[in-house]
Amino acid sequence: MFKRAALLVLLSVSIAGWSSCGSTSSHYVYATSASQVLAFREDPHSGVLTPVPGSPFATGNGARSAVLAPSKKFLYVANAADNDISLFTVSQGTLTEVSPRISTNGTPLFMAIDPAGAFLYVATTAPSNPILVFSIASSTGVLTAFGSSPTGVTATGMTLTPSGNFLFVASAGSPGSVSVFVVKAGVLSVVAQTTVGTNPVGLTTDSGGSFLYVANSLDNSISSLSIAASGALTQVSSFADLSTVPVALLLDPSGKYLYVTNTGSGNITGYTISSGALTVLSTSPFGGISSPSSIAADPNGKYLLVGSQSAGGIAVYRLDPSNGTLSSPATYSSGSSVTSIVVTD
Repeated sequence: MFKRAALLVLLSVSIAGWSSCGSTSSHYVYATSASQVLAFREDPHSGVLTPVPGSPFATGNGARSAVLAPSKKFLYVANAADNDISLFTVSQGTLTEVSPRISTNGTPLFMAIDPAGAFLYVATTAPSNPILVFSIASSTGVLTAFGSSPTGVTATGMTLTPSGNFLFVASAGSPGSVSVFVVKAGVLSVVAQTTVGTNPVGLTTDSGGSFLYVANSLDNSISSLSIAASGALTQVSSFADLSTVPVALLLDPSGKYLYVTNTGSGNITGYTISSGALTVLSTSPFGGISSPSSIAADPNGKYLLVGSQSAGGIAVYRLDPSNGTLSSPATYSSGSSVTSIVVTD
C-alpha cells in the first residue's frame, strides 16, 4: 500500500507534451516540483536547458501535474496539497499566475485538456472520486465548473485520446482496470471497463488514437490494447517489462518508439512498435537518472526529458531517430522531486 500511495502522490502520468513546429525556434520546458514550476528555455539544436528569468514560479503546495492549453497561452497546475488548480498565462516562457485558484474539493490527481482547448478534465479524490469538468474561456484561460462524472474508484492514471473522443482512467487492483468514457462536448459517459495488470499507473495512446499502452507498476508489465470506434478496449499483448516498477509512458513524436520510466530499477526501457505490439530495443535499458518518473519529448523529437522522483532533477537524453537509442544524458537540478514535465515551442 505504501508503494501505491507513494506512486500516486509523486507520479504524474504524464503527462508529456509536444507540438509540431519548425526546428529553429526556442522550446520551453515546464516542470512541477514541490510548490513551484521550474521554467527553462531548451536549445532545439543541443537540448541544453537555460532557466527562464524569474524561474522558478511559485504555485500551490504539492504541485503534482501540469497541462498546457493547445493555444500555448495558458498553463494549468494541479496543487495536490491545497486541493486546487493554478492558472498561469504564458509569454516567451515566463509564467504569471491568475487569481483566484480553482477549488477541486478534493485532491486533484491527474489532468487532461481536450484538443480544442475548450475543456479541462481533472481526476480527484472528492466524494465518489469524480472526474471534474471545467470549461475554458478561450481569451483568458479562466476555468468555470461545467460538470462531473463519479467513478467510485481512485484514479491511478488518466489520458485523453488525441481526438478528444475518449477518456481512459486507470484504477488500482490485482488485476487493475481501465474505465472508458465517451466524451461529447465536455460530457462524460462511461461505456466500458477492461482489466489490465496489477496497479496500472501510466497511460498513453498513439497519435491516431488506435492503441492504448498501460504501465502496470506492481507486476512489471506493459499492456497494449487496441481502441475500437466505440472506445472499447481489446488486449493486443501484455509485455513483461525488463525492469521494475514501470510508471510513465511516452511515444516519441515519430510514433516509432515507446519509452517507459522504471522507478524501481532506475532506468528507461525502449520499445519499437508494430500494430500495437512491442519489441524491446537491443540497446535498452538506459540509465542516467535515479528513480525516473515523468517523461516528455521536445517538439522535434531529438531529445527526451525525464524527471527524477527521488533525488530531484531533470535528465535530457539525445534520441537517435534511426534506432531509438537514448544517449548522453545531461542533468539539471530541481531541488526536489519532479512530478511532471511539459515541453512546447
